[in-house]
Amino acid sequence: MAHVEAVCLSHKKGIVKKERDKVEAREDWGIEGDAHAGDWHRQISLLAGESIDGVKEVLPTLKNGAFAENIITRGMDLSSLSKGDRLQIGDEVILEITQIGKECHNSGCAIKKATGDCIMPREGIFAQVIKGGTLAKEQQIRIV
Repeated sequence: MAHVEAVCLSHKKGIVKKERDKVEAREDWGIEGDAHAGDWHRQISLLAGESIDGVKEVLPTLKNGAFAENIITRGMDLSSLSKGDRLQIGDEVILEITQIGKECHNSGCAIKKATGDCIMPREGIFAQVIKGGTLAKEQQIRIV
């Protein structure tokens, strides 16, 4: 069963997000206190834990949040999602996929410099919060 492996946030853009036990997602905003929250289409970012595992083979000390991802998933093929798909996380939160991948920073992120590659531009998924609530580790994720 697909589930949340970790939830992360940072108060400033451009820094690694830190893992939290739980966070609050606010409708039409994103994660409370996260620098990427706001009135735009990339309120929350998701990245598959399986993708991160591959990078950890090269950089084993990599911590959750290093790619500036808010939600790390496990057991869900994020590459099968399309813009407009909706995910329910736990009993409350509903996200709508708004973007697949993104442009990499011109200078390259710290991960790319350390490993020669960054997966977020290819495999990162971005979403808006349709219905808010608590996000926490181990919550189930399903397509609705």
